[in-house]
Amino acid sequence: MGPVLVSLTGKAWGFIKDPIHGYIQINGTERAVIDTYPIQRLRRIRQLAGSEFVYPAANHTRFEHVLGAMHLAGVLGRALPADLSDHHVEQLRLAALLHDIGHGPFSHVFEPLMIRHLGKTHEDLVPWLVNETEIAEKLEKAGFSPKTLGRLAVGRLADKKRPFLDQVISSSVDVDKMDFLVRDSFHTGAGYGSIDVHRLLYTMDILDGNLSVDGTAVATLESFLLARLESFRTIYFHRASRAVQIMIVKALEAAKDELALLDFDEPADYLRLDDYKVWADLRECKQSRKIMQDLENRRLLKCSYEKTLYAREELVSNVITKDSVREEIQKELARKARVPEDDVVIDVPTLPSVPYHHAVEIQPMDIPVFKRGPGGRKQQVQLSEISRIVGVLQTFMNLVRVYTREQYRSRVEVASKQILGETPVSGRISY
Repeated sequence: MGPVLVSLTGKAWGFIKDPIHGYIQINGTERAVIDTYPIQRLRRIRQLAGSEFVYPAANHTRFEHVLGAMHLAGVLGRALPADLSDHHVEQLRLAALLHDIGHGPFSHVFEPLMIRHLGKTHEDLVPWLVNETEIAEKLEKAGFSPKTLGRLAVGRLADKKRPFLDQVISSSVDVDKMDFLVRDSFHTGAGYGSIDVHRLLYTMDILDGNLSVDGTAVATLESFLLARLESFRTIYFHRASRAVQIMIVKALEAAKDELALLDFDEPADYLRLDDYKVWADLRECKQSRKIMQDLENRRLLKCSYEKTLYAREELVSNVITKDSVREEIQKELARKARVPEDDVVIDVPTLPSVPYHHAVEIQPMDIPVFKRGPGGRKQQVQLSEISRIVGVLQTFMNLVRVYTREQYRSRVEVASKQILGETPVSGRISY
């Protein structure tokens, strides 16, 4: 934390050195919220659990990501021609700072447990944690409503007059994505994060109450969408990273009862769970010990089959993401390959354990773009009309992979080709 300085408004502020955005300025309210336990806990939750097995430097955490998102939210809030007061800009900054406090250990890898057994996602926990922890006191003391911030932090404020407030935090082009694309690329070294996010921020506007991008910045928007696609393929859905994530999900599922991983009636019960504690507990738990030994010795599951599905098979790819259907196919694969059922896993990009699993579905129609007509009047246009690249990206792309233990790899590969086939999957699946 840098030295405390005095801003032009008379409020005390400091700065934090960030490798992505340079110096991030913070005021007294932000400093107080940053120093709360729910935010400090994010230092112990990695942004991309599993990616460090492929990219050794990918050990960055949710903590630096929320600081970056807060910074970008402030830049956008001040740049928008919406006459936002300092109070509303500060609301946006605080909402971005709080948007990830609901993440469980190993970030998205913990998500399947909560969805399957509690019917909740990490976003559902954010308002609860904002309102029921020390954060509420810090916000109230500074004149902010914890209830409002809890909803805005997950893009659920639903202000009918200003829907763009939610969209700054959660939309197709939001400050969350702008930060993680650049940050994840930096820490992995993958090289797809050279996006001019400030060009995007400064060309955003409000059209009919919604966040919109100036058509003059379409090249920057294209690079943003391309970075999403390439980062997904090379980072978020990397074969070995996914093997690690699948194994951690299996370990969490096996140990959930003994370790009481889903027994959190109070915020403190949930906040005690972080990467350090849960990894150590999984090592000692009888149900998960073998999986953790394999991880620590890098004995990973191996991908024995991969098939790319394009737009013509969109229906099939949607079907195959349903748990019940996937489990039936897994069982058939195991029977045909003569291997234990637990040792065959079908993986698809839309599973909640996949980091940023929504990023694979490029939906340009969700991104309002405008051009200025005669007299400077803003007119909405379809992004696909002014960008041929975006039209290509709109093609639905999905991947289906089959993982197994190394000793079963060849047998599962043969079975996968017989059941899932070289021909379109739609001709093979009858479930």
